[in-house]
Amino acid sequence: MSHQTVIVLDFGGQYNQLIARRVRECGVYCEVKPYTTPLEQLKAMEPIGIIFTGGPNSVYDEKAPHVDPAIFELGVPVLGICYGCQLMAHTLGGQVTAAQEDTAREYGKTETYYDTACKIFKGLPEKGISWMSHGDYMAKVPEGFALTAHTDACPNVAIADEKRGFYGVQYHPEVNHTEHGTDMIRNFLYEVCGAAGDWTMGDYKNTAIREIREKVGDGKVLLALSGGVDSSVAAALLAEAVGKQLTCVFVDHGLMRLNEGDEVEAAFARWDINFVRVDAEARFLLKLAGEAEPERKRKIIGEEFIRVFEEEAKKIGRVDYLVQGTIYPDVIESGAGDAAVIKSHHNVGGLPDYVDFKEIIEPLRLLFKDEVRQLGRELGLPEYLVMRQPFPGPGLAIRVIGDLTKEKLDTLREADAIYREEIAAAGEDKNINQYFAVLTNTRSVGVMGDGRTYDYTLALRAVTTSDFMTADWARIPYDVLDRISTRIVNEVKGINRIVYDITSKPPATIEWE
Repeated sequence: MSHQTVIVLDFGGQYNQLIARRVRECGVYCEVKPYTTPLEQLKAMEPIGIIFTGGPNSVYDEKAPHVDPAIFELGVPVLGICYGCQLMAHTLGGQVTAAQEDTAREYGKTETYYDTACKIFKGLPEKGISWMSHGDYMAKVPEGFALTAHTDACPNVAIADEKRGFYGVQYHPEVNHTEHGTDMIRNFLYEVCGAAGDWTMGDYKNTAIREIREKVGDGKVLLALSGGVDSSVAAALLAEAVGKQLTCVFVDHGLMRLNEGDEVEAAFARWDINFVRVDAEARFLLKLAGEAEPERKRKIIGEEFIRVFEEEAKKIGRVDYLVQGTIYPDVIESGAGDAAVIKSHHNVGGLPDYVDFKEIIEPLRLLFKDEVRQLGRELGLPEYLVMRQPFPGPGLAIRVIGDLTKEKLDTLREADAIYREEIAAAGEDKNINQYFAVLTNTRSVGVMGDGRTYDYTLALRAVTTSDFMTADWARIPYDVLDRISTRIVNEVKGINRIVYDITSKPPATIEWE
């Protein structure tokens, strides 16, 4: 089934994939393409609209990313966001310069005034808060463009050439900080591009199943099953697509939470799939011995995962395809094009150069976490599995700061279990999207009884988020934090100090490593 498509043209900004998510929330299919994508390739996609993202560059710099000016001759509406707005102005004959200290340079939440006669502001309040992040200024807007929004410091916050369907905004409508930002994107899609809203998760499921069947044919498939949301949804999708041609291999690398290996096995015991559990704790810990650098940990774990799968595949017989539960944020944070590498994910940036399979299938690669959960429901997965706490592929290896030992992992497992138990008992698990403990490599002096201790500091992390691309630290009640701290210090040997992380994302990531 074909869908109307919007292209999000990526210029390397930090919120670019969030734009794609907002478009999909509005029921419109979209794909993110690098700005270097040839014009003919973009044209062949027959987009109903194109969105230029933000980016860290200044359009007047010699090495700044640009587009083929012919993109504005395709007869397709274009929305430029931040850098994308300035790029549009620059390309179409306007002038962009560095803003002066006292005017036009804006960062953070800013009161903004909108011309609601403009289509993208149709039906919205005339005043609201927008999220600014620009140090450049459109000194001259292109011919045919009208000013459609302003702030006290900047007269041209938004521009529009409604005759040609070109719109530009200096702020970021895709972030939650911008009031009615999603409504502005929706207006662009429906009022300007004429979107029909023909993309649903049910359609995605049916399309994915058909494509998997066509690709796999009568081949055999091996799936890396961690028991987390992503791999579980991928398993259900593949089971429906190819049935007994699928073998799910659960690699118990010794880096999971307390009793989690047994829970994963029990959860899948009732399913009609080939389930293999591999006890690989010893080999993973041997490979990781003495390694403290987080990126190296991820690379080591990624390669070892692949090697285990290759070995299991040889035992099974001929296996043609390896399936991974890679999702969009994994791809984004591992870096693509001009985007910065935030951290390599073991199932993306951690892959070795040589993999002994015909191909790797990643059926969730274009989905955000909340979309993966929706797909899981479409596939009939139980709610407890769909809403399982996110857990990184490298497991506790990146929640133990510094070098790894089994003793440290066991200490963290016990502390993390108490944390999760108390959060659930207080009913806070319904308010928090992700929460976990981190064993730091900081040791400090403490007093227990009449004796001096010199033990580890444990950090607690909890965030609220709708998309895992941005997140705010959770306001856990003090009495709950008090119970957690008291229990961990009294019940877990080797920890004498508890700290709570109150940093949002950005500037931090959700995980510590």
